[in-house]
Amino acid sequence: MMGMMNKLKEAQEKVEATKKRLDTVLVDEQSSDGLLKITITANRKVKNISIDEKLLEDKEQLEDYMVLTMNKAIEKATQINEAELGAAAKDGMPNIPGMDSFMK
Repeated sequence: MMGMMNKLKEAQEKVEATKKRLDTVLVDEQSSDGLLKITITANRKVKNISIDEKLLEDKEQLEDYMVLTMNKAIEKATQINEAELGAAAKDGMPNIPGMDSFMK
């Protein structure tokens, strides 16, 4: 039982280390015409937004670009985040019979 508790603690530590590492993984996304560029971390924290001067002339267009581009960046970051955290958690889990079918 103590060995299992140690394995769970190790798994938790791996997940925490992965979360910290994901703060350094950058996801770049841009609008189809390159007028808006957004950089976020794999933990979905905005790091940079670059807006071309052309977009400053039309508030509605800029808002649309922001929503579309931000959502694409968040989707990519979420995929990376879930894959990395899932792998870290699964890697550190003790081998408990029946857990493989439960984790899917």
